[in-house]
Amino acid sequence: MKNISKVAVLGGGGRTGKYLVKQLLKNGFSVKLLLRNPDNFTIQNSKIEIIKGDALSEESVSLLLGDCQAVINTIGQRMGEPMVASGATKNVLNAMDAYGIQRYLLLAGLNIDTPFDKKSLKTIMATDWMKTNFPEIQKDRQFTYDLLSSSKIDWTQVRVPLIVFSDESNEISVNLEDCLGDKITALDISKFLVKEMVESNYIRQSPFISAI
Repeated sequence: MKNISKVAVLGGGGRTGKYLVKQLLKNGFSVKLLLRNPDNFTIQNSKIEIIKGDALSEESVSLLLGDCQAVINTIGQRMGEPMVASGATKNVLNAMDAYGIQRYLLLAGLNIDTPFDKKSLKTIMATDWMKTNFPEIQKDRQFTYDLLSSSKIDWTQVRVPLIVFSDESNEISVNLEDCLGDKITALDISKFLVKEMVESNYIRQSPFISAI
């Protein structure tokens, strides 16, 4: 994907999102962040622009995407709050259509099912656990995949196992059918998201990535 200079990021204030912001900056991109609490964000860089708002606000997301050429979403569900995955993606897709933006990447868990999966028993058990214990979150995340599939944009939904929050980097596996490892570092997730944004090897697909 050529001609990307500014990237809109949702979830950039979160634990994985901060790794992503640093990785985007390291690779020379300008970053536009949507933050509910900008005062809590400590990364300082002249290439960072901050929009105060909420991913569930259509107006906030529209302001975020202006002047951007790609969107990356690492928002996680906070307990006790409205379901965010599908609502945020609806707003993103609407704004992308309005601005003519084509590239959207987002982070998801192993529990998302696609017609192309050949999940192992271990991955099926993890998926079923999520369906049993967090049914509303599961439904919301699965609906997000349906929204992507029905859209006409170049999306990539990256599915990950347990996230380790460290600066360690490992060789990773990328697989479209099953998750082959048990964990991955936030740094490696960020590296993959930035690389995939540019190279577009998995357009309209949901790869699993994990440490080998």
